[in-house]
Amino acid sequence: MATIDRDPGELPRAVREVRDTWIPMADGTQLSARIWLPDDAASDPVPGILELLPYRKSDGTALRDATNAAWFAGHGYAVVRVDIRGTGNSEDVITDEYTQQELDDGVACIAWIAAQPWCTGKVGMMGISWGGFNGLQVAAEQPPELHAVLSLCSTDDRYADDVHYWGGAVLADQMLPWATSMLVRNALPPEPEVWGDEWLTEWKRRLDQTPPFARAWLEHQRRDEFWQHASICEDPAAIRCPVFLVSGWVDAYRDSVFRMLESLSVPRRGLVGPWAHLWPHVAEPGPQIGFLQEALRWWDRWLKDVPNGIEDEPQLCTWLQEPVPPQGYYEERPGRWVVDDSWPSPNVDDRPLQLGAGIATFDGQPVSAGTVELRPEQAHGALSGRSCSYATAYDLPVDQRADDALATCFDGEPLTEAVEILGVPEAELEVSSDQSQALVAVRVCDVAPDGSSRLITQGVLNLTHRDSHEHPEPLQPGERYRVRFPLHAIGYSVPKGHRLRVALAPACWPMVWPSPRSARVIVHFPGSAIHLPVRARGADARVPFAPAERLRPFEHEPIKPPDVGTVTRDLATGKTTVVYQNGGGFVREELGQPMRKDSSERDIFEIVDGDPRSATVTCQRWSELARGDWHVRVVANGVLTCDESTFHVRTGLTAYHGEEQVFEHEWSFSTPRDLT
Repeated sequence: MATIDRDPGELPRAVREVRDTWIPMADGTQLSARIWLPDDAASDPVPGILELLPYRKSDGTALRDATNAAWFAGHGYAVVRVDIRGTGNSEDVITDEYTQQELDDGVACIAWIAAQPWCTGKVGMMGISWGGFNGLQVAAEQPPELHAVLSLCSTDDRYADDVHYWGGAVLADQMLPWATSMLVRNALPPEPEVWGDEWLTEWKRRLDQTPPFARAWLEHQRRDEFWQHASICEDPAAIRCPVFLVSGWVDAYRDSVFRMLESLSVPRRGLVGPWAHLWPHVAEPGPQIGFLQEALRWWDRWLKDVPNGIEDEPQLCTWLQEPVPPQGYYEERPGRWVVDDSWPSPNVDDRPLQLGAGIATFDGQPVSAGTVELRPEQAHGALSGRSCSYATAYDLPVDQRADDALATCFDGEPLTEAVEILGVPEAELEVSSDQSQALVAVRVCDVAPDGSSRLITQGVLNLTHRDSHEHPEPLQPGERYRVRFPLHAIGYSVPKGHRLRVALAPACWPMVWPSPRSARVIVHFPGSAIHLPVRARGADARVPFAPAERLRPFEHEPIKPPDVGTVTRDLATGKTTVVYQNGGGFVREELGQPMRKDSSERDIFEIVDGDPRSATVTCQRWSELARGDWHVRVVANGVLTCDESTFHVRTGLTAYHGEEQVFEHEWSFSTPRDLT
């Protein structure tokens, strides 16, 4: 069902928008804010809701903010959307993600909001992705005015569960691509309409001082103090206000919902749908839900003390997916909502899938002793999709049969009854290698009677991180190790008559960077298994969600070129190339003149058979803004390569004011590989 667009007159309270105002910080820096609040809030104060982002409220998130923030304002809240320092219209320069300065600024913004005459003194914090992260991180700072958090698509562990590393390996399909995206975003200027004639001076300062984020990320290849900072898993008890956690099965951050439901001690709620990295009332794959209404119930309970009973409802609600033919994009995924009163749930049991010589068996059936050598195919993983889906036309896993052919597979018998998986599966493997560094990738697939193979979940482990991400240790060639590591959380119903397939490989390109040398990895059995969290048929959701709705977007003309996603293999050279490209923007009338926002992102991943040191990631970005006669364009690029001992990065930034080039710089740096 399509999302319903509401007109302003349908909201309970009339809404006033303050396009730009300043929030002063303790060091004198001023942050730029846009506020939506009820028109009568001066006489009838309301709670505040803060969203703190680097994505430019005046253009980058303007369309989304106008539909979400104004909707909450019309239901009795003041939503304050703030540009992080050094981004958008805020002063200063941004130097990295989630710095202590950013968190201190968040605390100061909350205090400022609570002190305004239109605010009751109670504040919530909400956001998706970056804003979901810093909502949790600011909550751990314990500002007294913060009474609740709504955190979408976020994590509690910045090392193990973000865009930098996965399983102790460099997350190749995100690290440089995301660093390059942030470089081009951070290099965009403040608005002349807000800054006046000083905008160009501030822009050049921003260009001169903006760093390439990838340098610091690659300098910290193990889970050290750099990543422990702002990872709330270090001290979950520091969060003392209620938290609502939301994600989707094809979002990168679904695992953290389950971890935080278990680790936090405050009132908390988890919701995981079929969605990509998007707000659930507009997300694909559908179905979309009335998420703004759910969020309103959360705010009403904790910011207005409305006794709506939300804290007594089941702690976790998930969309249990049913199989569909594998493809790179879906408008909707079939399934049903299920609820669990608590997590971990007594309704979910560990069911080991034992691995033997080409077979996978349930329930302790005997497995003969033996070994198997994993096939060292560097292109394995090219059909697994991107590690985080944004519902583009290409980023979900397609039929896995070609990747299965590059892996060592263990197939189960056709199921005699449906198996419903809900939670975080784990791989337990007994392995050895002929190299001091190696990795193992695990895919669990649903094989239909027609032979098609659909990815259910996957995980990887850099085997030098077998004991911890803090203190990796080289392997002793030939020595056997028992390792256990998580796969991505999933909710999936495997039908009767389908088979479960476990595919193992020592590579997973382009998701993770390959080991320095092609390694022989041996799996030993018995003793190797995939632990599946199997849910007994329990309670479905007792109360359906309301239909999805939002405030009607402002008039605009979308710009949306076709998405591109290709996987090609050069038969002469053995090179596999994966290309992803997307972009777009909009044109609208604002401040009495046409305004245009447009951007493009292109990522190229290359690797040659038998040569892990051939791995190359190339990123290309551009972004442009125009209003009347004012036109700026920023172009960024990056290349990540390696040899056996070192990572090499080249990244460049060029900026134009109209036709005039006003800035150009290239960074080049190399970082020793630290058991990665």
